[in-house]
Amino acid sequence: MNAFRRVAGKLGGLLLTLFLASLLVFFSRFLVPGDPVSFLLRGRKPTPEAVAQVTAQYGLDLPPWQQYLNWITGILHGDFGRSLQFRQDVSVVIGERLPVTMTLVVMAGSIIAVVGLLSGAIAALNRGRVADRAILIGLTVLGAIPSFVGSIVLIAVFSVQLGWFPSFGSGEGFWDTIYHLTLPSIALAIVFIVLVGKVTRSAMVEQLGREHVEVATSRGLKRWDVVRRHVLRNSLWPILTVSGVLVAGLIVASSIVEAAFGLAGIGSLLVQSVDRLDFPVVQAIVLLVVTAFVVMNAIVDILEPLIDPRSAAGAGAR
Repeated sequence: MNAFRRVAGKLGGLLLTLFLASLLVFFSRFLVPGDPVSFLLRGRKPTPEAVAQVTAQYGLDLPPWQQYLNWITGILHGDFGRSLQFRQDVSVVIGERLPVTMTLVVMAGSIIAVVGLLSGAIAALNRGRVADRAILIGLTVLGAIPSFVGSIVLIAVFSVQLGWFPSFGSGEGFWDTIYHLTLPSIALAIVFIVLVGKVTRSAMVEQLGREHVEVATSRGLKRWDVVRRHVLRNSLWPILTVSGVLVAGLIVASSIVEAAFGLAGIGSLLVQSVDRLDFPVVQAIVLLVVTAFVVMNAIVDILEPLIDPRSAAGAGAR
């Protein structure tokens, strides 16, 4: 019953957060300078009749609260509105670009998981030694490289000079797409590798200093068994807590990488839509990013007792 109440509470908090986020996302457009009607009437004389026709067609003549109700009701039914620049349903516009971004995010996430976890674990197991210092210096250097700088360097070295990878486009077919997105995924992963690596090192160093780990080691258990059973498992929770930040951060940061490599993803679409005051597309993408962030954090919170049983025991004691 306690577990049920806990999950229900988390889900209730998730829905409340998404509701408040939807309010912020929708009404923030009224604070942005610029008039979408002017964009819609580009190339046409802005006569009163034309302005009235466009505002009525897109529901811009309705009170803000009614516009919000129509918008959120449509989203609940899978209708994100109509793009002002493409004159298509927003779901169609985003759906055409979403596979590129999701593939890029998955590839970058895989690189982050492997390199970040491995570097953090090696540094922790060699704390104070040459390997630890070298990894920390390397992570510090990587953390100082912005995504657009990393993209330019990767293109200059591996595309222009060596010719190993393409510098433009997302390719066609599964393997061609993987080939084209290799450099973009590395550029996107660089900054986040630093985050995961340092969090992993910190969590494992803390666990290695715990009394039960020292006792297990003193009893003659193999080092790998001690690390696997007592250190890695108890280090997972701090690592997973950054997963929500990673998901949202990767989607947002993809806009820079997609622009550098000429990828038609939702990141570049967001930048283009902001520039052209395409509010329906901007609102849909921002809401999707917020939803991904909130859902990932809720999932991690719900899984916390399975990962770290001590948290459940602590919650029950309270």
